[in-house]
Amino acid sequence: MDRTTDGWLSGFIGVTIFSGSLPATRLAVVGFDPVFLTVARATIAGFLALVLLALLRAPRPAKGDLVPLAIVSLGVVVGFPLLTALALRHVTAAHSIVFVGLLPLATALFGVLRGGERPRPAFWLFSGLGSAAVAGFALSQGIAASPAGDLLMLGAILVCGLGYAEGGRLSRRLGGWQVISWALVLSLPPMLVVALLVRPESLGSIATPAWLGLAYVSLFSMLIGFVFWYRGLALGGIAAVGQLQLLQPLMGLALAALLLGEPVSTSMLAATVAVIACVFGAKRFAG
Repeated sequence: MDRTTDGWLSGFIGVTIFSGSLPATRLAVVGFDPVFLTVARATIAGFLALVLLALLRAPRPAKGDLVPLAIVSLGVVVGFPLLTALALRHVTAAHSIVFVGLLPLATALFGVLRGGERPRPAFWLFSGLGSAAVAGFALSQGIAASPAGDLLMLGAILVCGLGYAEGGRLSRRLGGWQVISWALVLSLPPMLVVALLVRPESLGSIATPAWLGLAYVSLFSMLIGFVFWYRGLALGGIAAVGQLQLLQPLMGLALAALLLGEPVSTSMLAATVAVIACVFGAKRFAG
């Protein structure tokens, strides 16, 4: 297997793992408070990352990398998990996954702001169309949907896009898996303290599905998925393998239907397909 093929395969595995994050979070918030779920998954993944860095003897990041690593931590370790966990108390996983279709676009937009890129005018056209598709879907749900849940999901996409863009810049110097590992380790002390403070009074009453959801988002969503994802970007190219992320909403909808039994409406599928098409167009004309 050549490097490019290996990169595409690793990237596909990473996207597949990430596609299960929202359905797993939906399972977990049934038994765990969203704040505890956020800090618990970060704490578990942080300890695993610490062991990984020690075993592989990864060099410590420079002082100048601490602020970018803090941004990565706030975006993908704290911000996205917390906001999505809060949102999933108001909306279904299938509903929330439509918003994830905007994540590649949000990452590209922060890449423009942070990297000084100058996309062609067609980029902004597709950007506006994608945003309109999501807004139109949210409004079409009327009282059946939750404005609070939609706003939380939009906030989650924004902070995650910032974390991805900052991590992408930093990975050029530190390496992909080291970035997420150091971001987890950096956030470990406060996450551990908060986890101990807000832990449930009784763990025995929490059902097995919630534990399985916590295990998935801690092991796979926070760490293992990033190992495959960043490896794929490194081997196959960031611009090329990054397109695989466009598959995440459809894969997530399928998992929500299969594992949670949630209905996937025609409007959800149409909105997701429209967002994917718009993000693909925006990516194509980003350079």
